[in-house]
Amino acid sequence: MLKVKIVNKSQFPDPAYATEASAGMDLRANIKEPLVLKPLERALVPTGIFIELPVGYEAQVRPRSGLATKHGITVINTPGTVDADFRGELRVSLVNLSAEAFEIAPGERIAQMIVAKHERVEWEDAEALSETDRGAGGWGSTGKK
Repeated sequence: MLKVKIVNKSQFPDPAYATEASAGMDLRANIKEPLVLKPLERALVPTGIFIELPVGYEAQVRPRSGLATKHGITVINTPGTVDADFRGELRVSLVNLSAEAFEIAPGERIAQMIVAKHERVEWEDAEALSETDRGAGGWGSTGKK
């Protein structure tokens, strides 16, 4: 299991997995009073969480499926990336894509965070790329089925 340093300056629990098989940990709104997001309104919501990821890892901040499906609340820059050298507070860029206002309560679970290993790339100049059946096809080129 990967050990990650955390400083929690909120009054709420550390990010945690909801179930044994959950990939993401829930992030909570570290606000003192309810925050109302009007239709199409954006907000940068603080969590009170600060982390120190090892080099070679990132944290991805993603929407919670229930908030997105039931209320149209999603993360604007999904997935938001937290780099290993970032030491600031984790804040979540939320947007209300519904036609109705949505109230975020203090301590409400507003997003999920996944910690993932990543590779760095070293570019290798080439004159051409290898051929594949797909080629340059994209954005629906493989059909609906």
